[in-house]
Amino acid sequence: MQELPPYSAVVLAGGRAARLGGRHKPQLRVGDRTMIAAALAAVADASSRVVVGPPQEVPAGVTLTREDPPGGGPVAALRAGLAAVETDVVAVLAGDLPFVTGSLIGELRRRLQRDGVLVVDDSGRDQVLLGVWRSAALRRAVGDPAGPRALFRALSGLAVDRYRPPVPPGEVPPWLDCDTPEELARAREVASRAPG
Repeated sequence: MQELPPYSAVVLAGGRAARLGGRHKPQLRVGDRTMIAAALAAVADASSRVVVGPPQEVPAGVTLTREDPPGGGPVAALRAGLAAVETDVVAVLAGDLPFVTGSLIGELRRRLQRDGVLVVDDSGRDQVLLGVWRSAALRRAVGDPAGPRALFRALSGLAVDRYRPPVPPGEVPPWLDCDTPEELARAREVASRAPG
């Protein structure tokens, strides 16, 4: 088994969740845990775990920080999270991924060759908040407060590989997020059918 370098994890858990009535998305439950708990479980082996967002409940040992300005978007949030990262490799996840797994994060870590590697969904769309990166490259991409506010634009100059994880028939993809009441309901219905 390939020995992988240590890594940190930054989980972006901000946003207004306007389509969910303003409720704080990462703290909503899917199955027997909150979505933020699912994301943090997927990176349980990280050297450090950082959650970026408003004050909220996080497990002991997890650093909670806030972007500047508060509500400033994912680029500002990532910049704030990276300030607490000391490893050369960092996983970046959205806080509303109830089906992300540690095995997927491990596969992304194994595939990291250049500046970053991210998941591509079944429609071919980059999932920029589900990837593993060289910390220094990511800091350069988002370090300028006057730079692009859109994350995909900020990352556009990096050398990025893409990975489309296989999704067995009948299983839910790890990139499924919960932006709308319908997506949240679907995630909860899937979780209710999961064994155990």
